[in-house]
Amino acid sequence: MILRSHIRRVCFVLSILIVWQSARGGELVIEPHLVHLRIDGPREWSDFPEQPASSQLTISFATTGNKSERTLIFRQQDVKQRWNVSINNNELGQLRVDENDMVVYFAVPPQSLVDGDNELLIKQDTRRREVPDDIRVGEIVLDDRPVQDVLSEFKLDVVVVDDETNDNTPARITILNQAGALQTPGLQSSDYLAVRPGLVFTSTGQARIPLPAGTYTIFAGRGFEFSLDSQTVTGNAGEQQSMRLHIGRVVPTEGYVACDTHVHTLTHSGHGDATVNERMVTLAAEGIELPIATDHNVHIDHHPYAVDRGVRQYFTPVIGNEVTTPVGHFNIFPVERGADPPEHQLRDWQAILDGIYDVPGVRVAILNHARDLHGGTTPFGPKLFNDVVGDNIHDWPMRFNSMEVVNSGATQTDVLRLFHDWMSLLNRGYQITPVGSSDSHDVGRHFVGQGRTYIRCPDSNPGQIDINAAVDSFVEGRVMVSYGLLIEMVVDGKYRSGDWAQVSEDQVSVQLRVFGPGWTDVDRVRLYANGRMLREETISRNSSLPQGVLWQANWMLPRPKHDVHLTAIATGPGIDGLYWKTAKAYQPISPAWKSQVVGCSGAIWLDADADGRISSAFDYGQGLLAKSQGNVGALFELLPDYDAAVAAQVASLLTKAGMSLQSADVQTALRNAAPQTRTGFQEYQTAWRANQMAQSTGR
Repeated sequence: MILRSHIRRVCFVLSILIVWQSARGGELVIEPHLVHLRIDGPREWSDFPEQPASSQLTISFATTGNKSERTLIFRQQDVKQRWNVSINNNELGQLRVDENDMVVYFAVPPQSLVDGDNELLIKQDTRRREVPDDIRVGEIVLDDRPVQDVLSEFKLDVVVVDDETNDNTPARITILNQAGALQTPGLQSSDYLAVRPGLVFTSTGQARIPLPAGTYTIFAGRGFEFSLDSQTVTGNAGEQQSMRLHIGRVVPTEGYVACDTHVHTLTHSGHGDATVNERMVTLAAEGIELPIATDHNVHIDHHPYAVDRGVRQYFTPVIGNEVTTPVGHFNIFPVERGADPPEHQLRDWQAILDGIYDVPGVRVAILNHARDLHGGTTPFGPKLFNDVVGDNIHDWPMRFNSMEVVNSGATQTDVLRLFHDWMSLLNRGYQITPVGSSDSHDVGRHFVGQGRTYIRCPDSNPGQIDINAAVDSFVEGRVMVSYGLLIEMVVDGKYRSGDWAQVSEDQVSVQLRVFGPGWTDVDRVRLYANGRMLREETISRNSSLPQGVLWQANWMLPRPKHDVHLTAIATGPGIDGLYWKTAKAYQPISPAWKSQVVGCSGAIWLDADADGRISSAFDYGQGLLAKSQGNVGALFELLPDYDAAVAAQVASLLTKAGMSLQSADVQTALRNAAPQTRTGFQEYQTAWRANQMAQSTGR
């Protein structure tokens, strides 16, 4: 039994002695089903079986030799690594590296096939990376015609119209076949189109799309703020049809600019698949009003490309750079035209950030994807970072002034993980702006603008945004983060994200509104003070609310005893629809995956002690140590008036001062301490032990 299983996994061979013709002449069905493949190694995702059908797919099929080009058609799902496709040992190409469900087409060059038996092989390319990749591939058909003939049986003219203006509008057009997979169209990118399997981004609102004969569902949208429209069409060979799709702005974002701070191109970063000209089209089609060019270690100005593509009126481009170092990646902007890039081979954060802020014009330095491993470094992994007190354990200077809490191109297994890291930095006393971004290198796979940051500043003319005003607001934290949801928080009717709220009443009013288009949903809202959850509610959408508002409430809170920062976070089920699908985790820590959308309000600081300034948990911790003059008993008598975040900072400060938290004095005091004090000390010690373990193991 073991031997049979081993043979099955090493080489899965389907010997097809009799293959049948499909209803359409000239087609040979080689594999009618989807087949699960994975090389030896652990299962990638729990929604796949424990054991694959094989590590590779080998199919023998009988046909005639080809004197002219033929077409091989595949359906593929969940492809993350490189998989080679060959016939008779001649490589045709690779499956598209894209986790989405799609139908792809390969040209079979003349003389590739022989009379009689032929062999198709699909095998993971492990020469660079031997990483197990659960995929499904199948529904394989060989068509006698060239690829372009197969893809151009009928033509569909699509026009996308803005409901408000009744004019054509830039849009993303999604094409699904009857099985619900992305259907490759028979056209290429152009001056006004960016095209990938199942996706046509148009900057003019128009596209003539050649397709194989069949039935399709066509969607049109324009990013998070807009509605979706869809129609189903059946086209026969030789026909030409047309449809008009209507979309409209439904999420009220007046006074906020839609910004993507992490935008790449193949042209200037050297990887991904979006050329700079395609990127201009996708930015317009996804409704990003303030895109930051962040190709690796170069300063790129998108203005001339936007003008050339006729889309400059839809957004205001900003020159930036992803400073890609061996010890972390930092997006920087705005950069003065002609400035030299900073040194990116340094390994010291002080020198790196000195170089960043020396670049003319730069006022923003964003720490990117802090929980991801790049170049052997995970900036917020336990080897370097105590995530309870927001401190680098080697005292690397935290001089960045913003950090990604959502990166839709590098999602986290725990969608809230980076939000907690950000709130711990606020507790440590760092003024850090939360950021949502896409990190998009692609046209369709991880598309631009899915994660985004809304900056509070004038937005009436997207092509003429005041960059200085936007940067001022960004640095002050006047932002909201969106990944399929948006949540607005207003304290006492007037204070918003980035504000310092002067509170004097015994009760604090917290008004909350969750926004989203009709194709997303919210099921939970959480309110945090100093990163500690004050209140959580499971909710459902209220259909009686205005369009674009999914939920709203006014929560009354007792005034805190000391200054705190408030943050509201909304979450909901992830989006399965291929018109805006939320991606699986980029570097998963578990095969179990729960897709979620999320929105974050940003922070509002409450000056609860009414001293006219804002004090962080770290500030209070330092003050308490100074007041107690090193007397543990006196220190613990002061702590009951402070929350667990302050207690954790005190525990950290004691440890750094050389006092063991296991000493008799501390342990005796803890036994009689307030619950929040014990919680803060326990959480710090747990994180400290994780730091020590990571240091000893090197991970």
